[in-house]
Amino acid sequence: MALAAVFKTMNIIQKINSFLKEVWVELKRVSWLSRKDVFKYTMIVLGITAAVSAFLGGLDFIFSEIIKRLIF
Repeated sequence: MALAAVFKTMNIIQKINSFLKEVWVELKRVSWLSRKDVFKYTMIVLGITAAVSAFLGGLDFIFSEIIKRLIF
């Protein structure tokens, strides 16, 4: 039984090795964005995130003040 487990393990290792080689080939085919584009889109995402969080934080503050005044 130990010999069968060794061959099964080798088969798994070969499959993993084959998978990683295929991934590497596919990554070479990808059309990557330029560094300038990545920076631009990252800034857009961070700006929108900041704006939405400020808006939601403002709504939270307003509604909590309304609730405080209604309860107390």
